[in-house]
Amino acid sequence: MPARLRSILALALVVCAAVALLAAPAGAQQLVDAGKEGDGSGGLAFVLFTVMVFLCGGAMFFMDHVRRRRLQQDEDTQR
Repeated sequence: MPARLRSILALALVVCAAVALLAAPAGAQQLVDAGKEGDGSGGLAFVLFTVMVFLCGGAMFFMDHVRRRRLQQDEDTQR
């Protein structure tokens, strides 16, 4: 078996194993159960949701800031 074919098969095997391992957390369904009464998990779910919203908003703000700065640099180099 040629070395190139062997390396391609090894890469395919590694990729399949990585996909199988990365798909496992999807079986967890939910990490925080906010439906329980009286154990405070509803508050934790709200806090985690709020943190996630702010992280997504911050990431969008950062990406827009980088894009605007890059456009400004492109305009400065064209002058």
